[in-house]
Amino acid sequence: MAVIEVGLGGITDATNVGDGLVSVVTPISLDHTDLLGDTTEEIAYEKAGIIKPGGYLISASQPVDAAQVLLEKAKDVGVPFRFEGVEFGVESRTVAVGGQVVSIQGIAGRYPELLLPLHGAHQAQNAAVAVAALEAFFGGEKELDAEVLQEAFASVTSPGRLEVVRTAPTIIVDAAHNPDGIRVSAEAIQEAFSFTRLVPVVGVLKEKDAEEILRQLKESLGEIAQEYCFTQSNSPRAVPAAELAELAVEMGFGEDNIHIAEKLDDALEWAVERAEANDDLSGGVLVTGSITLVAEARILLGKTEA
Repeated sequence: MAVIEVGLGGITDATNVGDGLVSVVTPISLDHTDLLGDTTEEIAYEKAGIIKPGGYLISASQPVDAAQVLLEKAKDVGVPFRFEGVEFGVESRTVAVGGQVVSIQGIAGRYPELLLPLHGAHQAQNAAVAVAALEAFFGGEKELDAEVLQEAFASVTSPGRLEVVRTAPTIIVDAAHNPDGIRVSAEAIQEAFSFTRLVPVVGVLKEKDAEEILRQLKESLGEIAQEYCFTQSNSPRAVPAAELAELAVEMGFGEDNIHIAEKLDDALEWAVERAEANDDLSGGVLVTGSITLVAEARILLGKTEA
């Protein structure tokens, strides 16, 4: 039996759904370049391998070069194709308590005012892709049951992606581990939360572009993040906290506003203290930069479920 497994958690990899019936390609960006290629076009060639005869291609909005690769592959193997922004997509979205309300135009129907308990435009985009994939699974012409869809959306969770793991102060963990992921997460945080200050706790793995990740953090968070704590996960691939801090200073982060803590529990303690400085009731902490760091933070903060 074919099973659809399209996540709403900001996936960035190509996913084959069911028994080769629906191929889903989520947004392509520069990540894993050592394995996939140095341009979005090269990465698209790798991901296009999941498009098989007899299937159906559903693609999120892509860079022009990547979209062209996917389009040509779909035509070559003779499968129908639908792209976000052309045949389907998010019609509207508004911030709501605990998430957002989205209206989605699918490839077979329109689904207004769905409550999605996840933050950010990228999660709304993922929801639209998931809806289109499900419609494609049923042939692309059958409208989904709106009540069933709303019930499914209401139960969606995304552990480790803009997940609030503690309040007073608010601690958010987000497994963004490339510049584009950092950018969309920062946008979602500023849209959904009203922080007067945010203290990022950052750890990065060696194979990632640490400089671009730090640059994107600094640019995207802006004035809301004045103090940073650099740390490291227990992974042998983790960049030492002191090296991250040194890189940050070279990039123009204020040296007096940087703290180094090799152990994550020490980093969290310092960040919480800074978030609450001067009895600030609207301060927060963001743990980000690597999946391994976020996984360890979730465990430390009592979030053991997947």
